[in-house]
Amino acid sequence: MSQDLWLQNYDATCRLAQEIAENVHERNRQQRTGGNTAKINMTLRASLQKLKQNIAQLKEGLLRASSSRRIMQSEADRRQNLIDDLLTREKQLNATFKGDITEPEPSRSTLMAGGAGGSGRVAANPWLVNESEETRGLTFGEIKQQQQQIIQAQDAGLDALAAVISRQKIMGQEIGNELEEQNEIIDDVAHLVDKTDDRIRNETRRVKLVETKSASCGMLVVIVLLLIAIVVIAVWPV
Repeated sequence: MSQDLWLQNYDATCRLAQEIAENVHERNRQQRTGGNTAKINMTLRASLQKLKQNIAQLKEGLLRASSSRRIMQSEADRRQNLIDDLLTREKQLNATFKGDITEPEPSRSTLMAGGAGGSGRVAANPWLVNESEETRGLTFGEIKQQQQQIIQAQDAGLDALAAVISRQKIMGQEIGNELEEQNEIIDDVAHLVDKTDDRIRNETRRVKLVETKSASCGMLVVIVLLLIAIVVIAVWPV
């Protein structure tokens, strides 16, 4: 798995720092033997300026990657530690170049530990002091692969969550459709009840009207009978 651009730039910056350390060591050796150091001093100044620019570019790249969430927070923190170590190393190299501190005596293998070795693998940063146990001893390629595996596991979890949400959405839609059908049935029943209620009220009014008419007819019959009785009594001879 290929490294991303930021890790490639970091590896190149590490190699530049190692090259500066070697040149400072060579410059100091020439000073001790009385050699001419003007050319190598000019090269060192340019290299130190280039190192400063590379570190600034690494900081900007990390800020963009972190802001756009292209990397996880744990990886962003790890890369920030790498930058902090480079800044510390830059200060040490500048101080050693100016003669403010005594140059350490690193071995050749230590100086070359952070660059591309003969095997073609990318070695770990030799100045990293806060690396986690999970990544200690791993190359950048292996760390990148580990990072990709974590992201893939997270993607799988998100896919499973999306599937659950999709099923819940389908169930919600089905429940909504069922509720709409039930509401339509309820509306039909309510309409039927309203019509039945209107018919009942109409029939009730008719019954009352019939009752009123029946009572009037009864009274009329009684009055007629009373009139007949009066007439009969009036004409009946005593």
